[in-house]
Amino acid sequence: MNRRDVIKALVALPTLPMAVKLYASGPVQRPRFLLVFLRGGYDCANLLVPVSSSFYYESRPNIAIAKPSAEATSALSLDANWGLHPVLRDSIYPLWSASQVAFVPFAGTDDLTRSHFETQDSIELGHALGGVRNFQSGFLNRLAGVLNSTEAIAFTDQLPVVFRGSKQIPNMALRSIGKPAIDTRQSAIIAAMYRGTPLGVPVSEGFAVRDDVAREMAAEMDAASRNAITAKGFELEARRIAKLMRDKYALGFVDIGGWDTHVGEGGATGYLAGRLDELGRGLAAFADELGPQWENTTVVVMSEFGRTFRENGNRGTDHGHGSVYWVLGGSLRGGRIAGEQVRAEAASLFQNRDFPVLNEYRRVLGGLFARIYGANGPQLEQVFPGVQPVDLALV
Repeated sequence: MNRRDVIKALVALPTLPMAVKLYASGPVQRPRFLLVFLRGGYDCANLLVPVSSSFYYESRPNIAIAKPSAEATSALSLDANWGLHPVLRDSIYPLWSASQVAFVPFAGTDDLTRSHFETQDSIELGHALGGVRNFQSGFLNRLAGVLNSTEAIAFTDQLPVVFRGSKQIPNMALRSIGKPAIDTRQSAIIAAMYRGTPLGVPVSEGFAVRDDVAREMAAEMDAASRNAITAKGFELEARRIAKLMRDKYALGFVDIGGWDTHVGEGGATGYLAGRLDELGRGLAAFADELGPQWENTTVVVMSEFGRTFRENGNRGTDHGHGSVYWVLGGSLRGGRIAGEQVRAEAASLFQNRDFPVLNEYRRVLGGLFARIYGANGPQLEQVFPGVQPVDLALV
């Protein structure tokens, strides 16, 4: 038995017991919320393309997405000012046309460190900058507390900062679900070691959760091995997430890495295009797998920051500031670009390099939570202290 695997299991398992209570039969009609975090700071200006901006095309001579046209590699027209990356033609664009997707540009945090780790932690904590930070209190954990919800889960290897806190939240990475670090025999040995101690019940119940989820996914994984599901990466993971959120969980988190595009980012094709294609197919698959429950579901896609508006000397982009958030859902009032906006031109750049932040993330999420859950002022104050939510009327 690998000692590191045992230690990782014992660290994670005390967060799992509450999940044992979640396995009720059949889907329940309740709001569902999934936060998708793109770690690495994705280039939002090549996702939501400012097609009416000549400055955009001057700033990106090698990686810009062409204005909407009959060419397959040109941007998909959203409105007079904005276009969508062409690789999302068959995944996200149909949802946009059905008013099930909205984009919030100039979104993000006021954190100016431009450090991946510091900014990710800052966002996941949801605390005011410059104030006291409790690294054991993430905003999704506080939301679960306000909702008195035991139906929360992180689809990650380790419990993320956003779900740390007083509520016990399980975590499980579904990409590697078929290859557990600790097998059944080793689980039994570890459980026996802790039987009769304060950790005995949490350890035993934690392994039970893992086994239940593995059994739930077994049929789907068999189908995949017979090429029933041919997509790789996030699409497969998204379908697994949807199966669990359809029947058992109502509040979820997943993160996706690989968005730090300093070199060779590409434009209509290339590295970023591949990542956006994978993400788009995964989100469309998630909506499809949820079936009727998609009507009760809201998804937010966000990143720690955007990228520099101008391309760099390596045909990539560097750490920026303002980003673009995606909001998706079966009952969304979408098909629009939401929130405060300015024209994408030199005069509107932050520090002459980045998109500014005009739609602060806590205000945007607070407004969504008020709509989704009917949360009142005191409840939202517990999730995001000192924040005045903004209602974008997306739900």
